[in-house]
Amino acid sequence: MKVYFISGLGADERIFKNIKLPPHCEPVHLPWLEPQYAESLASYSKRMMAPVDVSKPFALLGLSLGGMIAVEMAKLASPQALILLSSIPSSGCLPKYYVFAGRLGLHRMLPVSLFKKASLVKRIFSPETKADKRMIRQMIRDCDSSFVHWGMGAIIGWNNCDLPKTFVHIHGSGDLILPMRFTKPTHVIKNGGHLMVLNKSVEINAILHTVLA
Repeated sequence: MKVYFISGLGADERIFKNIKLPPHCEPVHLPWLEPQYAESLASYSKRMMAPVDVSKPFALLGLSLGGMIAVEMAKLASPQALILLSSIPSSGCLPKYYVFAGRLGLHRMLPVSLFKKASLVKRIFSPETKADKRMIRQMIRDCDSSFVHWGMGAIIGWNNCDLPKTFVHIHGSGDLILPMRFTKPTHVIKNGGHLMVLNKSVEINAILHTVLA
């Protein structure tokens, strides 16, 4: 079974380097598309479905923004499994201060270069290994600024009030980007941060092997 991976904002398939699927599963990393002008998350997700072979059983696995996109993609087909990592299943789970900032248009005033610099500085204090820190810093430098700008607006403007019928939601208790108190995950990783996909992969892989068995 193919498992389609969608990474988070400012990241790419390198972020999943520690994720190991069961032997019968084939990982397929979906590349980001160039957003169209003022494109909604739902519209973008529809275009992301193009490479997905829906004629055979498949699963969707999304990290952060990628999880939100996976939720929208699941509306268009019937995946065997919908797996969210460090993400949220509906727009109602967005922290209220993000919604408030969106209404004020603050995300449009924030230079993406500042967002990148803040992310780079944060790596100094984050729990990842030195090798992972280098990889994350490189991903941040490599990410397209216009895509990051679109992604921030798309997240704040996301409109999906209905929870998926079935899904697996793995979340870290120490996630500061999407705090756990705003959502109800099916699986909690103790002390897991937003990028626990790197340093809590053993626990995450154990859950994935059960879910995808």
